[in-house]
Amino acid sequence: MYIVRRQALALATGCARLSLLASAAAVMAFVAAAATAIAVAAASAAEAPVTLSLPKNSSPLDVPIINPAGCLSSGDGYLRAHLAGAIDATIDWPNSGTRCQGEWRGKPPGVRLSFERTAGGNPNLLLVFGLTGVRAGKPGHAIRTNVTVVVQGKSRIFGTLGDKRCTVDSLTQRPLSPEGFFRVEARGFCTSPAHAVHGDSDVLVSTFEFAGVVNFQEQPP
Repeated sequence: MYIVRRQALALATGCARLSLLASAAAVMAFVAAAATAIAVAAASAAEAPVTLSLPKNSSPLDVPIINPAGCLSSGDGYLRAHLAGAIDATIDWPNSGTRCQGEWRGKPPGVRLSFERTAGGNPNLLLVFGLTGVRAGKPGHAIRTNVTVVVQGKSRIFGTLGDKRCTVDSLTQRPLSPEGFFRVEARGFCTSPAHAVHGDSDVLVSTFEFAGVVNFQEQPP
């Protein structure tokens, strides 16, 4: 019976680590895609003037303005968080100098938002929040949340195993232009730490609050 229990525990631990690796891979793919898009946009801007094709019945004011100097063009984006453990940090990132991105995700249904400093930092952190069940324009409470912390340049990744360790207790949204984009503001906490993908260290994101942008245009009706 003792051997069977040990085998079951080993199997469960292996499955948990595979789940974390899969989540980490998804996050890194998201980050890589975003970085590629920024690089392509910068190269295009350097070579020739940018031409925008406006949707039918739209005006130039409906086109989202890329704000390389900050999170939101409205100036009210931010990230604040407390980290302890393998990383001890008190984050207070204002709109200026913070890059934020967000998109709808299908599995599980919800949204994913990322935050990082445009000029890096010491350590150079990227924080990604996956919020389950969030729909366009809808406020929320007690939202299950997955948190990933990446130390960029050092291949250190910490992630919660699913969305049961962290909770957003308050979420509000404000529509932006064009249609389908929203300013998402949330406040939450984690009761258990994020585990390292490699090694045994942990990071506890005890509290967090942020305001960023989410593109819901790919969300099904």
